[in-house]
Amino acid sequence: MNTMSSLIKVDNEIKTKVDAFRERITAEAEDLVANFFPKKLLELDQFLKDPTINIRELKEIHSEINLTVPDPILLADIHDGLEGQNAKKRKLEDGAGDDKVGGTKVFVMPGGMMKSNGKLVDLIEKVKPEIRTLIEKCNTVKMWVQLLIPRIEDGNNFGVSIQEETVAELRTVEGEAASYLDQISRYYITRAKLVSKIAKYPHVEDYRRTVTEIDEKEYISLKIIVSELRNQYVTLHDMILKNIEKIKRPRSSNSDALY
Repeated sequence: MNTMSSLIKVDNEIKTKVDAFRERITAEAEDLVANFFPKKLLELDQFLKDPTINIRELKEIHSEINLTVPDPILLADIHDGLEGQNAKKRKLEDGAGDDKVGGTKVFVMPGGMMKSNGKLVDLIEKVKPEIRTLIEKCNTVKMWVQLLIPRIEDGNNFGVSIQEETVAELRTVEGEAASYLDQISRYYITRAKLVSKIAKYPHVEDYRRTVTEIDEKEYISLKIIVSELRNQYVTLHDMILKNIEKIKRPRSSNSDALY
């Protein structure tokens, strides 16, 4: 420390605050690994047994789409003569491709706002806080391990490599958890686009079936996400406890190395 002080001047007040921060992170991270992680994995394991996430008949999670099919509209043949040429020109300019039916113009939904799948929204609102918690706790533990990494030296770096692997694992878990949030966002935007299609093409049954398919897929994905969250808590708890000695004391003293 004296060598460092001679090379760079550090304000004593700032140094005291930084040291207090390190102590707080250390205490919080050690409590997370020793107590929070095992408690959380048991909570999530119990959550996986909840009836709301173990529905076998997926029809129970379907959401009714209250968009009526309008009466069929007879279209005149617009491809004769000059009118057909003008229509073809307009179609190419508008980029309509081969579509011959423009669909139904939608100004307002007949039943007001088209609601989301309520059962899935409720389940998502239960799962999202768990994802966020894992990300935040991993970030704290990752910071703790990084602060324990000693200065770079030649040799005797086996413990440091274990620290680095632990940090890499924590970073991977953070990234995977963040991808779960992206997956939920993609579900909503995909479903919204499909419902818009149904509003425009209410006579196409495949769009309606696709909505139920993505609802079922999201329900299954949410259960897998909860299972993965539990497994990540198990893995991190086990990995850190097994290597806690090397994580906290990455370099053995010379006297220890002789025996």
